Amino acid sequence: MGEVDPKLRALAHPVRLRMLSLIWGAPMSAAELARELGVSHALASHHLRCLDDAGLVELVDVRARRGGRERRYRAVRGTPLTEQRADFPLIAETLAQTLRERAGRWKAEGDGAIADAELWVDPGLWEDARRRILAALVDLHQGALAPHTPGAVRIGTTVAAFPLMESPAGNER
Repeated sequence: MGEVDPKLRALAHPVRLRMLSLIWGAPMSAAELARELGVSHALASHHLRCLDDAGLVELVDVRARRGGRERRYRAVRGTPLTEQRADFPLIAETLAQTLRERAGRWKAEGDGAIADAELWVDPGLWEDARRRILAALVDLHQGALAPHTPGAVRIGTTVAAFPLMESPAGNER
C-alpha cells in the first residue's frame, strides 16, 4: 500500500477538522484554538503545524503578544474533503467520530435536519441534488463568523452524499 497523502493524513483527525471549522470564519492562533477546543497549547500547536504542512491553513497575521509573537491562521478555501474520494473510508471514520461528539451537544430546542438513505434515482436528479448540497455547504462556509460572535448560531454539519458501486454478489440482504 502506498504512502497516505499528507492532506488526507491532516484531515483524518477530529481535532484538526474542528480547527479548520473554527478558523474558517476568522483567523485564530494556537493559543486561541487551544482555549476553544479545551486542549493544551502544545497539542493545538502540533495540530496547527500538521494543517500548515499539508497546505490546509495559511498564516494571515503575526502580532506581538506578551513578549512573543502570536501567529494567526485561517483555513485555505476550497473543498479538501470532497477531493479525497479515493481515501474516503479514512475520512468517513473521522467524520463519524466528529458526528458522535457533536450529536451529544445538540441543543434540545434547536432545529436540525437528519437523513439517511441508499436510493436509486435518476442521474439528472442526483446531479441537481449534489449541486444544491454543495451550494448549501458553500453558503454556510462563506457565512461563517468568528467563534462566539454575538447573535451567531453555532451549528454542526456533517454531509456525505455519493454514488455507490453495485454490491458484490451475495451481499444483498
